[in-house]
Amino acid sequence: GFVINCLKRALCHGKPAIINSDQGSHFTNADYLGLLKEYGIQVSMDGKGRATDNSRTERFFRALKYECIYLNEFENPKELRKGIRRYVTFYNTDRPHQSLDYLTPATVYKQPKMAQAS
Repeated sequence: GFVINCLKRALCHGKPAIINSDQGSHFTNADYLGLLKEYGIQVSMDGKGRATDNSRTERFFRALKYECIYLNEFENPKELRKGIRRYVTFYNTDRPHQSLDYLTPATVYKQPKMAQAS
């Protein structure tokens, strides 16, 4: 239920063409897959035992833990959610990424598709 609720909330902000995940039970659940199908989202799953297939997501969660969660004491779940929300905004709009030639994801995302390919 938690994963499906998170997915529904995320879909309120836009619909991706594809979602990549591992093969955990919450991502192979019929309700989860049905929701993706309902929205016309393509499913992509890593191979079993292939944690590095999802390295971008793993890298994000590592950054979230070491740059936000481990450095702050959150009083309650509401404060934790606020802190994570602030961090995600920072991560996408202010934090340069080496893999993006030290641009932010927001800057790269807003570039015309042809510019991203070069």
